[in-house]
Amino acid sequence: MVFGTDAGVIPHGSNAQEFAALVGAGLSPLEAIRSATINAAEVLGIGGEAGTIEPGRVADIVAVSGDPLADVRLLERVQFVMKGGQVVR
Repeated sequence: MVFGTDAGVIPHGSNAQEFAALVGAGLSPLEAIRSATINAAEVLGIGGEAGTIEPGRVADIVAVSGDPLADVRLLERVQFVMKGGQVVR
């Protein structure tokens, strides 16, 4: 399963709400997070370059205040963003 939608009725910027929807549908928080990271990279054919945080990989990173495995809705309130190695928030 891969995170994301092509629905045109969801306001831009609110897609993080999908994490809670996936958990509500039966996925664990870890499975929901993997759907947006590891699984998405694999489906896009870039699993060798992205999707995990490790040396040599492209990494865009977010951080939240708390444990998203305990409360996946924390991913709706991102506190820190790094894109392409540059802090943007």
